[in-house]
Parts: sequence; C-alpha cells; structure tokens
Amino acid sequence: MSVKPTHFTGIKSLPRRTVLAGAASLAASYAVPFGAQAASIILSPEQARAPRVIGSDDAGITIAEYFSMTCGHCAKFHEKTYPRVIAELVDTGRIRFELRPFPLDGLALRAHALCRALPEKSYFRMVSTLLGQQKNWIGADDPIASLKNYARLAGISASDFDMIMSDRPFLEALVDIRQQAVSDFKISSTPSFVVNDDTSFSGALDYDSFLAEVNKAGL
Repeated sequence: MSVKPTHFTGIKSLPRRTVLAGAASLAASYAVPFGAQAASIILSPEQARAPRVIGSDDAGITIAEYFSMTCGHCAKFHEKTYPRVIAELVDTGRIRFELRPFPLDGLALRAHALCRALPEKSYFRMVSTLLGQQKNWIGADDPIASLKNYARLAGISASDFDMIMSDRPFLEALVDIRQQAVSDFKISSTPSFVVNDDTSFSGALDYDSFLAEVNKAGL
C-alpha cells in the first residue's frame, strides 16, 4: 500500500458506533491464543521503540519489515508468506526478522500502540491476530471499541486500553519510527523490507519472490 499524507487525529474524531462482536464471541470465533491473566503493559517511548525481533542472534541477516496494521497488502503477506519465512528462514537460523511499525493512518497507529504495549511474546501474537482478522475490526462499526475487545482477550483492562490510546509520547514514538524509515530508507509503501539496514524491497511477495530479493542483496 502506497504512503499517503497522514494526519493522526484524536480518538474522539474516529467513528463512534455500535460494536459488532463482544470479547467472548471473538474468543470463540477466532481462538485468540492469549491467556486469561492480566497483561503487564509498559508505556514509554523507549518501550515503543524497542526492537521486536524473532530469530537467533547468531543469524547473519536481519530483515526488518515496515508494515501498517490497516494495510491489506501487509495482511496478505502475513497470511500467505510470513509463516513460511518463519519456518524456513527464521527457525533454521538463516535470518532474524524484525517488525517495525509504519502506520498509514490513525487507526493503524492505535493498533500498533496496542501491540507494542504488550510484552514481546504477546506482541507477536497480537500482531498476527489483528492482521489475520483485519477486515473484521477495520470494518466494525466502531473500530476502536473492536480493538478494545481484542485487548481484553490479551488481558488488558478497559482502563489500561484507554491509557494506551491516550499516551501521546508513546504514540509519537511510533510515528517517529515511520518518519525515520522515510528519511533513512525512503520507504514509500507497505509492506517494505530492509535487509541489514541497507538494501530494501517492497510488496506482498510470495515466498519464492521474497527469497529472491533476499538473495539479490548478495547475502
């Protein structure tokens, strides 16, 4: 998805309508893999910017994906290609894979904030859940309330969710990651991938095309 000018507005400016599904029905329908215990959240710019990486520290290649939680192309990549990347490249020790937020709009920013407020293990689960169910919460009558239901499944209370959504330094740190990506790597679409903070490529590629781009980097 190509980048368009983005204005990150307050939560109150987003649609306020009825929610299609409650937390219980979400759990039953989507089998979100979270425990019932309360989540431990940390809200600071440092927590927002901390790397979220899967894979061995000994891997010689680090691939960073810049993605937006509301990008359909990103959802497609994570559904079709990402599992094989993890199984064949990450789990085998060839690469480390990092997820970096590149929110395309205010709703994406808030979805990224929800994910980044969670502990690292739960972070990847929430990203997978929200991208896998992207059409459901984006298309909900009240997307923010829908996100709140997903947060509840991860053990985040309604009051903690509201605190995340209103923490401006935390949100601004995520926007800073996007701005740095544009400045450092000329990122202009999502998903985009940067190999060892050097070579970049983009698109919701199938596995063979993704691997070809990695090999093209000469690694």
